[in-house]
Amino acid sequence: MSSTESPSAPVESAEPPQAEAPVAPASVTAPVEPTGPSVERATVYSSAGARADVAVSAHDFRRPGRLTETDLRRLRERHDEFARHLAARISLFLRMEFSLKVTSLATPSYRGLIDTFSEPTHVCLFRMEPLAGVGLLEIPPRLALTLIDRLLGGPGKPATTLRALTEIEIALLEDVARLVTDEWCGHWTLPTPLKSVIFGNERSGRFLRTAPGDTMMLALTLETALGEGVETLRLAVPYPMIEPAVKAVLPVRSRESARESRPAPSASSWRPVYEQVSVPLHAEWDAFTLSLRDLSELQIGDVLELPAGIVDRTRVALNAQTKFIATAGLEGTRVVVKLTQRLDSGDPSHAHP
Repeated sequence: MSSTESPSAPVESAEPPQAEAPVAPASVTAPVEPTGPSVERATVYSSAGARADVAVSAHDFRRPGRLTETDLRRLRERHDEFARHLAARISLFLRMEFSLKVTSLATPSYRGLIDTFSEPTHVCLFRMEPLAGVGLLEIPPRLALTLIDRLLGGPGKPATTLRALTEIEIALLEDVARLVTDEWCGHWTLPTPLKSVIFGNERSGRFLRTAPGDTMMLALTLETALGEGVETLRLAVPYPMIEPAVKAVLPVRSRESARESRPAPSASSWRPVYEQVSVPLHAEWDAFTLSLRDLSELQIGDVLELPAGIVDRTRVALNAQTKFIATAGLEGTRVVVKLTQRLDSGDPSHAHP
């Protein structure tokens, strides 16, 4: 008897086959992206041959010198005063209480600053003539609509619905923006007064290209309070643009702080070794002047007439430095002087001829 065998069909396993994980060669290491500042350890050798491990961090030479924490603190103190003056001006303009408080003063890169702008937003572009560069004033939409509501006679309540501003509303908002930029220009001290000029407005910071991405910015963040609404106002300029004004401000503060931090001079104390130091002392008169001819004709026995009262103007010099005015006189058989006045270092008569 013959039997017919059916072709064998593939047998499926009850469990699905597991894919083998790819095995990387032992000599390959996957790169790891740094998550913090670029800081590495390096071995250096001193001139004496000593070996030491030090931390090395990357530095971008395209950016100007950063402001120190002390410089930023001094600038923030000045901007606290700027915020008070600006709040008073805007309050008068709106006829409503408007408060400002500095929340931060930092130096981010231009790219990092733009990435923090809200979307959508309102950005005013301005110049500070005669300085070269473009500044940015970011006004969040909610604050912009609240200001416009007040300018149109409304109560200045926070807007509940955000929308794009119309051309008329942008023109009204420029009046407030001009108050901010004018007050900020007046905040700096330069030989030539700064003048702010607003020349443009943008609804988004995403496509702004007013400076290279790695440009260091001086960014001021202000917390605003108008009625029941609290928002954030931000003003930023390229640091190379404002650097002349910053340098004009910081040296003055540095000198003031140096005087304040200078230790008081310690009181001088007497030391026994001083007792053996000899100091030449002279008592002299400034009587009159003679010509060279008269001086050459002087003979022994000649009588020189001295001005009246000259004995009361006797100068006493210590180590060739005139220190006292005295009165000369006789005490028994000795010539003596009585000190009557101490001369300060700034006194013209202090100099010894």
